Amino acid sequence: MKKKASTLFLTVMLLMAACSANQTETSPAATASVAPVVQVSTSPSASPTPTAAPTPTPVPTPTVPVQETVQKTYHMNKNYDIVPNDPNGNKKVILLTFDDGPKEQAMNQSLIDILNKHKAKAICFMNGYRIKQKPELVKLVHESGNIIGNHAWDHDNLKDMPNEKIDKQVDDVQQIVKEITGQTPQFFRPPFGSGNDYLKAKVKNNKMLYMTWSNGSLDWDMTNKNNDSNKVIENVMQQLHNGSNILMHELPWTVSALDTLLTKLEEKGYTFVDPNAIELEMR
Repeated sequence: MKKKASTLFLTVMLLMAACSANQTETSPAATASVAPVVQVSTSPSASPTPTAAPTPTPVPTPTVPVQETVQKTYHMNKNYDIVPNDPNGNKKVILLTFDDGPKEQAMNQSLIDILNKHKAKAICFMNGYRIKQKPELVKLVHESGNIIGNHAWDHDNLKDMPNEKIDKQVDDVQQIVKEITGQTPQFFRPPFGSGNDYLKAKVKNNKMLYMTWSNGSLDWDMTNKNNDSNKVIENVMQQLHNGSNILMHELPWTVSALDTLLTKLEEKGYTFVDPNAIELEMR
């Protein structure tokens, strides 16, 4: 009986050992089925995952200030004075103009700052050859809300020029100002105030208002060695009248006089007409 029990025990032990060995051993086929390896193809023929195209960077465009629509409440008469359309309108107005720019940034900026202080706007009549040299100053004046006027390409007397040369003197300025500011000038002043019938017709066909002036500061008679800001003020005040169309220039002594001059004009009850409020037809 003991012998049979020992034999049975030995048999059981051998069977348990065999089962344990079978559970521990794993075949290659079993391994593949349990943990498959995923391989990523790196061959040139493999198709990459499509990606979204980058958004192109917008190309900046020149900024053109939004021009507020201003009602045309004034016109210019044959004496080049500024007159209200309404007979009962404000007659004590002044038109401020500055010729022969642009020259220097510091001077232009001072002029702009003084005009802003007095809530005034001016027409800056510019020469084409100077515009070509310093287009950034044209943009500065334009973006300040002041008006760019056409003063011909060169500062030459247009009166006796052949018609084709007059055309070029006027048209080239219109074109370069349009390129810089996005707008063509609406006011024209001939150098030296000298013109002829052909020039006047040419300006009108370009939808500009032709003008000289009715109040001269005489600042152009001064030089760096012989200048007096007080004399500029005195000259303007002596000629002062309703609707004065004041001629000044981009000159250091004029800019130095400007704040005091505008203060004196305000003290006498004058206001500064917005050039945008002036009709482009002379009456």
